[in-house]
Amino acid sequence: MTFAISKLVGTALAPGTVLMVLLALSLLWQRSRPKAARALLAVAFALVAALNLCPLSKWLAGPLEARFPARPPPADVYGIVILGGAIDPVASERLGHVSLDRAAERMTEAVALARRFPQARLLFSGGSGLLLDRTDAREADAARRLFESMGLGADRVLYERDSRNTWENAVFSRRLANPQAGQVWLLVTSAWHMPRAMGCFRKAGWNVQAHPVDFAGAGSRWAGFEPGTELSQVALAEKEWIGLLAYHLLGRTDAWFPRARGAAVQ
Repeated sequence: MTFAISKLVGTALAPGTVLMVLLALSLLWQRSRPKAARALLAVAFALVAALNLCPLSKWLAGPLEARFPARPPPADVYGIVILGGAIDPVASERLGHVSLDRAAERMTEAVALARRFPQARLLFSGGSGLLLDRTDAREADAARRLFESMGLGADRVLYERDSRNTWENAVFSRRLANPQAGQVWLLVTSAWHMPRAMGCFRKAGWNVQAHPVDFAGAGSRWAGFEPGTELSQVALAEKEWIGLLAYHLLGRTDAWFPRARGAAVQ
């Protein structure tokens, strides 16, 4: 039930949905409530103008991405956890090849780290985040095909294919990896997602070390004139802020806005 509610609330509060509702109401109220209709139309225009002219995603994603700065990994890494969110499992199954989205750096960085630390174990965590899941397509299955094509065999990579959200990523991954004291595990996910992910892993009892990639706010700029791109990036950042609050209220994170701290080894 919590999973379904989170998906519905996230969709309802997404910037694109809000913009659509504003435009729809302005049309419906054109005759019955003309002043209200004009006000809503003005708000919708202001939102579109802001998406064209202002670095909204940088303002929203910047604090998230600064919470866990990118740092060189330690010399001795026992394992690497890669969170799903970079693969479209349904498209991958339909097309017959792995379909990556804008978070593809999670996957490319995982391969780079695997080559840099040839003794390290890898764990990919990702099932299906679809509300109406009518297929058995899972991110982990597509990740297996991708990693194996790049030379990472089954002897190096564990695959967790049942998680649907970040909290389940943390709980199911810890159960599968069974980390021991003294082992250094890196957590690879998008920088804007790292605070919530780290909060979940800490709450689950696994003190991994953050290794952020995919910085969404880095390319945002004044007068970008790319409303579509800016809208999707704003939606990502907004989802994280809402997710941080919701997860903390549900007791799934160790703090409402987790931050980097000294020790990162269990």
